[in-house]
Formats: sequence, structure tokens, C-alpha cells
Amino acid sequence: MKRIFLLFVMGCVCRVWAYCQETAYTAPLAEMAWAKQFSGVSGPGVAVEGDGRGGWRSGADGVLYYGNRPRPEYKEGTLRMCTGSAVESGLVPPIKPAWELHLRDGVVTLGGDGNYYLTGSSGDNIWAWAKGIELWKSADLHKWEYVGLVWDIDKEADDWVKAWRKHPRRAVRAVWAPEIHYIKGNYFICFSMCPDGIGILKSSTGKPEGPYVNAFTIDRPIVKGIDATLFEDEDGKVYFTYGRADEIALLKEDMSGLAEPFRKIVIEDPDHNPAHHAKKCVGRGMNDLGHEGAVLFKRDGKYYLGAADNYEGRYSTCLGISDNIYGPYRKRHESIPCGGGTGFFKDKDGNWWCSYFGNDSQSHFREKIGFIRTDFTEEGLAYPAKEQPFVQPKDRKEWERTWNKVWKNN
Repeated sequence: MKRIFLLFVMGCVCRVWAYCQETAYTAPLAEMAWAKQFSGVSGPGVAVEGDGRGGWRSGADGVLYYGNRPRPEYKEGTLRMCTGSAVESGLVPPIKPAWELHLRDGVVTLGGDGNYYLTGSSGDNIWAWAKGIELWKSADLHKWEYVGLVWDIDKEADDWVKAWRKHPRRAVRAVWAPEIHYIKGNYFICFSMCPDGIGILKSSTGKPEGPYVNAFTIDRPIVKGIDATLFEDEDGKVYFTYGRADEIALLKEDMSGLAEPFRKIVIEDPDHNPAHHAKKCVGRGMNDLGHEGAVLFKRDGKYYLGAADNYEGRYSTCLGISDNIYGPYRKRHESIPCGGGTGFFKDKDGNWWCSYFGNDSQSHFREKIGFIRTDFTEEGLAYPAKEQPFVQPKDRKEWERTWNKVWKNN
């Protein structure tokens, strides 16, 4: 028994040492200066100009921008960034973005006060740096108010979060895909740091604006991954998944840690069409839902687990359906075309929505936030509803015509 215990201790020490070695990175001053030429916040945004087309494409080499508000640090983009071909083919409704705001991975939750709250990957360039996590709120999904920076990394974060990292070719300190969730009468935010490392925050006041503190009792990442999400079931149990949604764990009742080891997820009837997967998924056999952007929710007694993938060139969330939280999952399908990496939520009236930010050239806008009302087939497959409140009146007749052609028989 002593030998087993010593081996266990040595294993723990080795893992801690390995983690310290991985994070022992000193960012070059020139690379930090390059990153900080971009704003670390997205701010309140402005009213939509015109039809809202255009937008941003942020990356390790800088930010491409096509629209009416260029800045010196942006490179000039073109219409090829956002051709709108998915709209023209009837796959995507011609919605306008909610407002002119540079935001990726936007996720919405309905709070305890009746307001909708939104977080996402903010700042000018999420492959550069961010000040922390920003929050917006709305009573109706139409008019949004900027709550502000609710978690400042320099002032409030643990040391592992503050550290600069190397990805992919330069130093970064950026927050990826934060999500706010109203759980157990309080607000929690899960987040990841580029290129990996996940944490969960909780409001210390019970208010959506925080302040936020570490929900877990550890001063290190929960897992080495990205794109975390939380889900509270009807019995009050809370589950955690991340990345490509290939494993799920139950959290402790007080949300302070994992209550059990992760359980691997099995897809009962995997989609082996390489056109429905990114190259990395094809390379590992196409037996998963996607490669990033985990999603988990429940509708009509069925669990929906999903991840974003490259589906016929579109960055879309592919969902699977199960009777059990741990699966097996089946009926993998592209849900809202071009809507991947975001989330699904139910509004006050019981309607389902997918938040949308456009992350491929088939979309008509990029890295802005929009909302697509979602319907489900008799089998439970998700698809764009015919009634779309964010489609302009002048475009509604054409959208309904293409919807009848493309989606009516779903």
C-alpha cells in the first residue's frame, strides 16, 4: 500500500511539475506590444448601419475588416469575407445583427430578473489579448445595454489566468468563449484562456454584474481545453463539458469542483461523410460531433449535445440527441447553418433560439452577434424557423419563399 501511495504522490508531483513547465513562458515585449495595439474590450457597440453585412475576421496576423468603421490597426477586407451565399441559397435567414459590435462566440442566458444576459469572446482580436469578460443585457433581445467589464484579469484573476501564452505564432493573453449561466439562483461564467485552460467563475453577490470569484477550490485550470459550457438539469444537477463535447462530468452540489470523473461520450450512428467534418475530425475517424464549441441543452425530455464543425464549408454546430445525459447520442445533424460555436436558449415565451456570429465566408456577416429562431422536426432535429423576427420586412417575402423550398419538408 505504501508503494501505491508513493507512486500516486509521485504522479501528482510530476503532473504539477509538467504544468509549471508548460506555463513557464516569458512573452517577448515586442509581441505584447503588437497584441496591445488592439483594444482589449469590444465596448457597448452602436446601432446597425444599413443591412449589417460585413464585419471582422480576427487572426494571428491581425484583423481584416469590411464595413463602415475601419481603424488604422485593421487590414482592409473584401466582400469575399462574407459572401452571404448561405443566405442566397436559403439555408440561413437574412437576419440583421443585433447591433454593430465585434463579438465572437456569443452565448445568452435568461437571468433570474427577467433580463437576457450575453457574454462572448470580446476585444478587437481574440488571438491577441483581452482585458477580461464583458457583459451585455436586454429585456427583449432587441435593445441591448452594456453592463461593462465584469471581470478584469489584471485585478481579479488567479495567476494562471494572468500569464501570457504562446499561440500560434506569438504571445497572447485572450479569453475564449466565456459563457454566462444562471444556475442555482446565481450567475456562473465558464471561460477558457487561449490556447487552452478552463476556469469557472461565480458571482460573489448573486448579481450578474458580479464581482466574480473562482468557483472551484483550485488555483489552476480545471482541464487543459477550450470552449466550456454548463447545463443544469431539471433535478438541479449541473454538468460540465468542453471542447468537442466528447466527455461530460457532474459538478459538486456547491459548484466547487467535479463530483465524478469525466465520462466518455459515444455517438451511436456517427456521420462518416468527410464533407461534414473539419480535416482534424476526418483524421481521427469522424466518430465525434465536431471539433470545438461544445453545446449542451435539454428540450422535451431529450438531451442535445453538440460541437462546431466544418459542415460543407460552414462553421455550424452539429447536434446529437439522447434520452440520457451521458448518451449514447444519435442523429448527428447540422443545426443552424453558419451558427456554430455559440449556443441555444429558450426565451420567456418558450421559443428556442440559436445565437449566431458568422465564422465562415458563406455567412452574410462575421464576428457580430445575431439571433435565429429555431424549430425542431418530429424527430427532434433543429433547423431555422420560418418566422424570424430579425429579418427585415423588405427581405421577409424572399426568406419565406426560400424557406418553403429548403426547409418546409423537414
